Amino acid sequence: MNATSRVRSRLGLVGGMMMAGAIVASAVLTGCSAQSASGETAADDAAAAGSPAEELRLGYFANVTHAPALVGLEEGLFEDALGETKLSTQVFNAGPAAIEALSAGAIDATYIGPNPSINTFIQSGGQSARIVAGAATGGAALVVRDGIESPEDLEGTTLATPQLGNTQDVALRSWLADEGFETDTTGGGDVHITPTENAQTLTLFQQGGLDGAWLPEPWVSRLIVDAGAQVLVDEADLWEGGNFPTTVLLVNADFLAEHPQTVEALLDGHLASVTWLDENAADAPTVINAALEAETGKPLADEVITRALEHVSFSVDPHAETFTTLVENGLEAGTQKDGSIEGLFDLRLLNGLLEGDGADPVSAGDLGEQ
Repeated sequence: MNATSRVRSRLGLVGGMMMAGAIVASAVLTGCSAQSASGETAADDAAAAGSPAEELRLGYFANVTHAPALVGLEEGLFEDALGETKLSTQVFNAGPAAIEALSAGAIDATYIGPNPSINTFIQSGGQSARIVAGAATGGAALVVRDGIESPEDLEGTTLATPQLGNTQDVALRSWLADEGFETDTTGGGDVHITPTENAQTLTLFQQGGLDGAWLPEPWVSRLIVDAGAQVLVDEADLWEGGNFPTTVLLVNADFLAEHPQTVEALLDGHLASVTWLDENAADAPTVINAALEAETGKPLADEVITRALEHVSFSVDPHAETFTTLVENGLEAGTQKDGSIEGLFDLRLLNGLLEGDGADPVSAGDLGEQ
């Protein structure tokens, strides 16, 4: 039995929509699985080419929205699935920095938000990377200080985002534009946006240096619990059904072409991690906190991580149907170039694994292979 089979057998992998947290729901995964004339799946065809990599360099963030990465590392699920392939990791604060590392060849794959994934794909003419799976939905919001009760109160305020052009930065700029505010990428305009590292955002907010921030979990909950912030906009309220992608799994296109077996093994570990989150909701806070403590030196308070997990769902579905809107948001925000995202997704390996477990495939939304 190979490493991939061991992970899947041990965890009893189940398909469909998978999520963890205090609020548990399910959604239907759509799409179809590609098969060759011989009856083999596209995953089988892809895995027949290339060769296993000696090393896989994986990026992720120390955020609750990256819990599949945290759990996969903490529980050894990636290492089990990758077998003899060495796993090395690098932690980032936000998507643009991870994209820079991916583009420079410093990492091979990363957990990341959708907007930086879109940016690198468009800027490279579709050559840089492919989204191979979803990871998390939800878990982002605009939190503000006392005295700000409505959008009108934001004029002249200073708000933070994790990094210029990251997913929360685009969401904030797009929402402000819809509310009639002008912003620019240098911090000017009706509302001043200051890209700031998440930990520094908390400190500045506590000191009164910021009026609010659009952030991912657990930073939303940290500002609420530790600094007395209040939610002005829950991003889930802006999307139909509350489903919007917060984290996807992005792989360097050349690495995918050269080492499909290694990417398939990574996906197997990813599936095992999402399944673990689905089946171990009671233990998830402890395991996630252990991983966060290893990276940041301090665990989250129980109240913080409990609240954070209530607002995040974990799923392998990347919600490709939302990406056209995400492109429009990026253009409106002024943080990305215009261009096509056709071909951004390659879900063949993922759907091959899901099909092998009798699970429904996920859809690329006519934006790539599935």
